[in-house]
Amino acid sequence: MEQDVISAPASTQKGRPREFCVDQALASALHVFWAKGYDGASMTDLTEAMGITKPSLYAAFGNKEALFHKALDLYEQEKLEYGRAALEQPTARKVAEHYLRGAIEIHGGASDPKGCMGLISSLACSPEAESIKADVVRRRASSQRLLVERFERAKAEGDIPAHVDAEGLTSVLYALLQGITVQAGAGATRAELERLVDTSMMLWPSA
Repeated sequence: MEQDVISAPASTQKGRPREFCVDQALASALHVFWAKGYDGASMTDLTEAMGITKPSLYAAFGNKEALFHKALDLYEQEKLEYGRAALEQPTARKVAEHYLRGAIEIHGGASDPKGCMGLISSLACSPEAESIKADVVRRRASSQRLLVERFERAKAEGDIPAHVDAEGLTSVLYALLQGITVQAGAGATRAELERLVDTSMMLWPSA
């Protein structure tokens, strides 16, 4: 994908405006928000990580809130592919297992910040940033609807018992997902997280 490059506004010193890569700057902002949450990420944190000035940030992305929404778009696109892939698994059990093990890979990996960017930002969100929490909640609800639909299909196919509540099962799966992200952020080891998934799958309803 071709990267956008824009010229940063000229500083008080004379000279040609500095160019920077918008995609790279956004990726850097993503990591700041992921590590610190929306409220915890200061403008200084963001501009230093992105390698740009505040006027350049405003010119390219709008304000901090707009930058977060763009970073969250990138986060979903690049980091949450495992959730979309889970829906394509042949059985409901494999859907759940793919979802949870994918969460371990992303939220408990070695190269990225621990935990879930959306969860971190929505849990520690000031009253002034309610729109951030609302956006995270809206995105989560959309993902949950897809899971409910997938589990309803599994019931119709006889893959899980007809008496199982698809919405309730989705809520359980999300509670496990959030547990993984919180424990990963708190320092749980990969083995501990894997054991959580292994035990959860032993409790999965079978037809």
